[in-house]
Amino acid sequence: MTEVVHGRRQAIRVRGLTARAGGRMLVDGVDLDIPAGAVTAVIGGSGSGKTTTALALMGERRPGVIVESRRLECEGVRFGYVPQQPSAVLTPWLRIGRVLRDVEHAAHRAGRRVTVPDALRRASFPEGVRLLDRYPHQLSGGQQQRLALAQTLLTDPNCLILDEPTTGQDPANRSAVLDEIARLASEGLTIVLLTHDLDAVRAVAGSVVVMSQGRVVESGDVALLDAPTHPQTLVLLEAGAARRERGRSSGTGARSPRLVMDGVTAGYRSDPVLRDFSLAIGPGECVALVGPSGCGKTTAARVVAGLHRPSAGRVLLDGEPLAPDARGRSRAHAAAIAYVFQDAKAAFDPFRSVGEQIARGPMRLRGMSRAAAENAATIALRQVGLAADIARARVSSLSGGEAQRAAIARALATSPALLICDEVTTGLDSVSQRRVLEILSELTREQGTSLLVISHDAAVVGAVAGEVLDLGKSAARCEEPREPRTSSGSV
Repeated sequence: MTEVVHGRRQAIRVRGLTARAGGRMLVDGVDLDIPAGAVTAVIGGSGSGKTTTALALMGERRPGVIVESRRLECEGVRFGYVPQQPSAVLTPWLRIGRVLRDVEHAAHRAGRRVTVPDALRRASFPEGVRLLDRYPHQLSGGQQQRLALAQTLLTDPNCLILDEPTTGQDPANRSAVLDEIARLASEGLTIVLLTHDLDAVRAVAGSVVVMSQGRVVESGDVALLDAPTHPQTLVLLEAGAARRERGRSSGTGARSPRLVMDGVTAGYRSDPVLRDFSLAIGPGECVALVGPSGCGKTTAARVVAGLHRPSAGRVLLDGEPLAPDARGRSRAHAAAIAYVFQDAKAAFDPFRSVGEQIARGPMRLRGMSRAAAENAATIALRQVGLAADIARARVSSLSGGEAQRAAIARALATSPALLICDEVTTGLDSVSQRRVLEILSELTREQGTSLLVISHDAAVVGAVAGEVLDLGKSAARCEEPREPRTSSGSV
């Protein structure tokens, strides 16, 4: 049984924290001291136990997880938690304004006086953004993440746990989020930052906890990143440095294009985010779409995948027009395009095993037998560095990074001609990011797969993309318009 005692100097103190799921040890004897009014970063590879530990501090756990500790001190702490996947806390069938006002009213009844405009400002939404009449799915991934932060700030927590808060953010908004984290800490808010972004750690954290295989292997002030002693810390730092230094150019554009978007206009109701937009991608080429959150990057990708019907223009695959809706496409066309979503966990059925869902694509779209499809699933999992036993797990038992790699494996299992990657490295530690970038590079170089990549991460774009289209530079609907650098059409 957990013993709760009064803590004074530390906002949170825990001793002997363990977490088990079935026969698997997720967290093994963790001791933590979280100082009040400061930023403590918890880093480590995907599956190292960071999120499980953070949930346990709040008295929460994932289904099927058993949590115990010898001692827990958290007297007077009001927790707020912003998850890595925004869909976990956003209500998809209600307009954003209604949900935020409901949270605001509940907070006021509890004596909290934070307002919706104040929470949106603190979450780095610029003034004048038309937001409140939309549904969550009508926002970009970065906007959804900041919306989850605003929703949490409305509850007026004094300890904020942020799980990958810079995930999916363009550089300007990433900087704004980090500035806000630093400002909140300066006002006395205790912040626990779970992240793979070591540059963010250096920018805002006062202390660092390094986890590996469910244990704390190193901890201290942020200076330990400059002089680490544990091999796991060295691996994370070296992988991050190698990732920043990598760069390549893919494709020459000499061959006939595999994918063409011709004069596409698309948006929501009478509010287009793409206007007369065009691009072309050849076999073995990678085109990256960049720009501020909300500029239409994901809308463009969804049009290609048949998940968003354009109001004008057309999409062609190997010279053949694609039906605007995925339900109207042939099986061959459906198999040729695979989409890896930013919110990987939301893209999986929570009640079926990961392996079953990976095998379903080859069976339905490629006509494979069950045995052949299961073998394809095993090979795909191996490609992304996941153990074969992940196939038997449900997505709820995976870390964010493991779920994202499983989503990539599901796409690869159908052997697509075109792979759409929407912020696919944002939930991964630096080691796993490097593996995924190597996979994407191998797909273009050795298999001739075409890639459409959406990312705010300049290192990712530089590592895989031969051409970059900046959708934000002439965007009337973007939150922070800037001048165009490279574009084929307007947004």
